[in-house]
Amino acid sequence: MTEKKTNNDHPTAGNQSDAAATAKDNPKNADNQPKASGRPAQEPTQRAPAKSGSKTGLVAIALVILLGGGLYYHGHQQNLAQQAQLAALTGQLSEMKNALSQSEQSVKAAVQTSLDTAETRLGQQENDIQGLQRALTEVQGRRPNDWLLAEADYLTRMAGRKLWLEHDVASATLLLESADNRIAQLNDPSLTELRTALSDDITMLKSIARIDRDGLVLRLTSLQNQIESLPLANAIVPESLDQPQTDSVSESISDWKTNLMTSLKQFSEHFVTYRKRDGNVIPLLSPEQDFYLQENIRSKLETAIKAVYREQGELYTTSLTMAKDWASQFYKTDDAKTQSFIQALNELAEQKIQVSYPKTLKSRSELSDIISKRIRQQVAPIHGEENPA
Repeated sequence: MTEKKTNNDHPTAGNQSDAAATAKDNPKNADNQPKASGRPAQEPTQRAPAKSGSKTGLVAIALVILLGGGLYYHGHQQNLAQQAQLAALTGQLSEMKNALSQSEQSVKAAVQTSLDTAETRLGQQENDIQGLQRALTEVQGRRPNDWLLAEADYLTRMAGRKLWLEHDVASATLLLESADNRIAQLNDPSLTELRTALSDDITMLKSIARIDRDGLVLRLTSLQNQIESLPLANAIVPESLDQPQTDSVSESISDWKTNLMTSLKQFSEHFVTYRKRDGNVIPLLSPEQDFYLQENIRSKLETAIKAVYREQGELYTTSLTMAKDWASQFYKTDDAKTQSFIQALNELAEQKIQVSYPKTLKSRSELSDIISKRIRQQVAPIHGEENPA
């Protein structure tokens, strides 16, 4: 309070402090200012706050510089990270563009291939439709009786199959006669040669010997059923080489010694007889052996039945011959049943079961040539236009 009063009392002190502040701002001007008279000791105390203020300013400036440097470094790092992320995104975008471009090219190629295939198929279908239309037009323009010719061709084919695969001569003959009737309905003089060939084939088939296979099989089956009733033969002993000599007793009394020896000899022969025989002795068969014998003969007859259908003449004859030999050897040959059985086997063995069939039919080739000229050549130009190769 004393100082305030002093300042109020002495207004020149305020002027001096103003002058000191002005000197602080402008040191050059401070040197030129006149020094206040009477107070030279107060000037050092007024310069001390100016030094502390400059230090604070420097610290503030340093802090500002450091803060600005930190902000610049942080911004620079963020900028580098953003640039790296932008580069990565740019690479991914380019890869996606390349993949999209390749996918687009592959899709375009696949679509183009599908279009080419579809166009090719459409072209082929158009050609097929045109060919069918031309064929339908030509079929409509044919003669109405051509189907009879095609049916005759089918019948001759069936006749060939019946003849060569099944050896059925009767069915083959009927089929050829039916084909001849179909051709006769055409009333076409140009088919005279075909009808002649058919007549020759029919005559040839009728001249082939007919084999009653069913009759042969039935007879063989009947013989199989008779085997069990055949009587077995007894033991067969060969004849003796030494013919027995029978000595008679004389009526003369003087020959009593001879008569006695003869009587003793005849009496002894009733106990033991020794004779020499030439040949093998066939003993009686046991029931088990009889069963095997019957089964063996039955098996041979079954083989003969199969040979009849297969037309295996040699196998047929061999089987019947073996069955006859076994029957003659092991059964009573003087029995009526055995004699009838052996006689039936001899008659069946003489039957011929093999037939020579023609290798070709004349009418088949003739009919094929006629159909090629009348029908197949009409369709051939259509296929030639579709497939020029």
